[in-house]
Amino acid sequence: MFHLTETKKTFLLGFTTGLTIVFFTGFLLMTVAYFQKGAEKDDVADADQAEEVIDNSNKPVANKPVDVKVNKDDRILGDKDAPVTIVEFSDLQCPYCARFHTTMNQVVRDFKGQVRWVYRHFPLSSHPFAKKAALATECAGEQGKFWEYTNNLFENQSKINNDFLKEAAQNLKLDTGKFNKCLDDEKYLSKVNNDMAEGKKAGVTGTPASFINGKAIKGAESYDTIKRMIEELK
Repeated sequence: MFHLTETKKTFLLGFTTGLTIVFFTGFLLMTVAYFQKGAEKDDVADADQAEEVIDNSNKPVANKPVDVKVNKDDRILGDKDAPVTIVEFSDLQCPYCARFHTTMNQVVRDFKGQVRWVYRHFPLSSHPFAKKAALATECAGEQGKFWEYTNNLFENQSKINNDFLKEAAQNLKLDTGKFNKCLDDEKYLSKVNNDMAEGKKAGVTGTPASFINGKAIKGAESYDTIKRMIEELK
């Protein structure tokens, strides 16, 4: 039989205890590191999502006052002489734009006479029907239904294609013959291209990108954020 002296027993007991502590500590540190890594991934995912809102090419809108002039061809909702102007560059197939569109409709309703919303087109090449949809809204606007038609497209964003653009005009009881010719001829292509050029000149590289009295609004900001910015300008 194998006998151990008290000294050896003490040593082995201490050694075993030490190994147990080291193992447990290592396991605990690995567990913490695992969850921290998971949290970091979540943070990165959220950051990527926010970045995608602002800029699909990783170049954020410049955070400085920009002189974005309003012209006679712009689509404006709200009092044209309102002290606060929000110029938005939007893409009708962008999900973040759909979210921000709802916010802006509420802003104009709640700040009647105080805010004018200037809508400009910035269709991204990654969205196959975005430019055609932009043209369609202008054709609807020719018949006095720009905002109604635009709201309809955002509410039915997943359905947007060439056929739906004409169906939406019919649902709004537009003169479909006139609308379809306008759309097929791409009558407002120069206007859409001019909007995009103005956006790029202002530093826009993704959607939604907006300017409130020249100050950049990065992405689909919440109603509360826009409300606070408006109240600070009073």
